[in-house]
Amino acid sequence: MEKKSALTAFAALSQETRLDVFRLLIEAGESGLVAGDIAETLNVKQNTLSANLSVLLNAGLVKNQREGRTIRYFANTEGLQGLLGFLLEDCCGGRPDLCQPLIANVTCASKET
Repeated sequence: MEKKSALTAFAALSQETRLDVFRLLIEAGESGLVAGDIAETLNVKQNTLSANLSVLLNAGLVKNQREGRTIRYFANTEGLQGLLGFLLEDCCGGRPDLCQPLIANVTCASKET
């Protein structure tokens, strides 16, 4: 990911509602959520949600799919991987053993016991 794209993604996530939407979509996984369910879950007005989803779409962090009259939204895992890759590109000065706790946390390995 290029620096400009990373800055766009960070800007998108720097607003509370957008961060909440993104985290909710990450949690929803492959099934995603329709816009109405996102609005209801987060107690956000539909027009406010629409504007925030547009920012996340433009940042490449969210993707959508039309289903009849509704639109289902998903976290764009490729966008997230790109952002994490940008952050960790030079991690630990070439010593991957130092990054292992961070990688375990990101991959949920630390939660498996």
